[in-house]
Amino acid sequence: MKKVNVAIVGATGAVGQEMLRILDQRSFPVDHLRLFASRNSAGARIPFRGTDTIVEDLEQADFAGVDVALFSTGAELAALHGPRAAKAGALVVDNSTAFRTDDAIPLVVPEVNGHLLAARPPIVANPNCCAIPLVQVLAVLHRLAGLERVLVSTYQSVSGTGKEAMEELRRQSVSHLAGEDDPPQVYPRPIAFNCFPHVDAFTENGYTREELKVAQESRKILGLPDLRMSATCVRIPVFRSHSESVTVEMRRPVTPGEAREALRGAAGIEVWDDPSRLHYPTPRDAEGGDSTLVGRIREDLSQPGAICLWLCSDNLRKGAALNAVQIAEHVLSS
Repeated sequence: MKKVNVAIVGATGAVGQEMLRILDQRSFPVDHLRLFASRNSAGARIPFRGTDTIVEDLEQADFAGVDVALFSTGAELAALHGPRAAKAGALVVDNSTAFRTDDAIPLVVPEVNGHLLAARPPIVANPNCCAIPLVQVLAVLHRLAGLERVLVSTYQSVSGTGKEAMEELRRQSVSHLAGEDDPPQVYPRPIAFNCFPHVDAFTENGYTREELKVAQESRKILGLPDLRMSATCVRIPVFRSHSESVTVEMRRPVTPGEAREALRGAAGIEVWDDPSRLHYPTPRDAEGGDSTLVGRIREDLSQPGAICLWLCSDNLRKGAALNAVQIAEHVLSS
């Protein structure tokens, strides 16, 4: 790939910082780097490959000359500035919800529907941090036997909410062990030594927006708009990496062995599945890694031929920053 000018929008946040690390780790061909954040962060200096880059005020951003703009901001800012960057000629990869449901904008996991990038769309939406690893697995099983119904429960780390949530977990953990009270500020309930089925806001039908996003985005990525699917999303006291418990019904019966073998050969997936040796993935195993780890592959005893499994994935990497960088790599190499 030729060298390109790269901008990271939301560079001081957890995902923005992870984007920087991944660009360096993958030797992404950065010619000139620009970093954008809020006015409060403007002027900060962030090191990258031996040189400090000064953070610019997003509100004053001029995207002229930028080839790739990786966005990690809220949806409102992405909707405002993403089209500006695209109009200036940049490939915009956006990590917010701003463009995910737009039929004109592809929602991409390269291992699953990377072919959509051949048209070189000016804006590409980066999916939800739970949908990404989930569809990696579902795409393999769909090719194997055709998907009929999917039930998923997610166990989501606090880094999915941001730096303030991570600090809240640290602070509350210390306070709880000391027998002191530390009321929640980021979350509606205490997160230390606790969990609650509340990720994002509740909607009128009783599901949270996160639960609806996981299902809706999975259908769009897989190209299966009628796939029967339901999610329950749970916040847990883990700093990093999301986990998911998944039950999959397919058009024909599939044995655990068949599923295991198909998943072993899939890009971006590692199978950790030997219960006799306690070999199964945990959030700490996934932390800092690029693969989606899959284990506990077994028959659903209530529905013969269906499969139950467990997966873990680093939500800041494959669930966000890594997938965005892979999208840019895919476009630049095509």
